[in-house]
Amino acid sequence: MNYSTFIVKIIKKPVQSFFKNNISLTELVVQFPQVRNKNCKNTFRVSVWGNLSYDVMKYYQQNDHIIIEGYISLRNKNEIKNNKEIEISVFKIYPLLLKNIQIDTTL
Repeated sequence: MNYSTFIVKIIKKPVQSFFKNNISLTELVVQFPQVRNKNCKNTFRVSVWGNLSYDVMKYYQQNDHIIIEGYISLRNKNEIKNNKEIEISVFKIYPLLLKNIQIDTTL
């Protein structure tokens, strides 16, 4: 089974799009946090569907570190057979290190 958990850093601002029947899709470009080799570029695309998509747009932004759980798939990149890219369909997201944390103190 290809269900996996990763710690990733959001590289680009999340982009949200809508399909028929108001189904929401948010796409993120993320990378694994690098400790040793700063020149290594391990980026991949993450897709978040439905209600979780709205939460991603509301709470997460560029340079946030998150934990994601989802299914890995390979897509052909630019219609070239041997050139594939990784995509993860996310089912759960957890905050790890957020750039802007706003705490509601009105409780």
